Amino acid sequence: MVSACLLGVNCKYNGANNWCPRLLKTLEKIPVMPFCPEKLGGLPVPRRPCEITGGQGADVIAGKAEVIDKEGQNVTGNFLLGAERSLELAEKHRISTALLKNLSPSCGTGRIYDGSFKSRLISGTGVTAALLKSRGIRVFNEDNFLQTGGTCL
Repeated sequence: MVSACLLGVNCKYNGANNWCPRLLKTLEKIPVMPFCPEKLGGLPVPRRPCEITGGQGADVIAGKAEVIDKEGQNVTGNFLLGAERSLELAEKHRISTALLKNLSPSCGTGRIYDGSFKSRLISGTGVTAALLKSRGIRVFNEDNFLQTGGTCL
């Protein structure tokens, strides 16, 4: 499974994508399933930016943190639904590895925003990434998958 935005699908919160040509080159001979947990959770494109407040993805799953959009609307239910639907896809298709967009409140694996909407990063994992990891699915982000330590583009 690969975050659809990394493959050029315009599903990011702002209606754009995170197209990563280097990643596409690496994946060209590997069958992939694009997916977007936020769309699977019923959120529109575009949508307001969202961040996890009070923790990270595992805390959201445990009911100890929430996902809030920039206007203060609680969208935790959408993020949990998207994570569950993503897991269902992985299980249905016997997928053992997911390549997810870092920094995302859904897909982030390694770093996410801190919930302040001030562009501050913390170590952490998004909701979908946490659920997939908890079920034994290997989770990578574009940077550690490419082993660059930098950005995809």
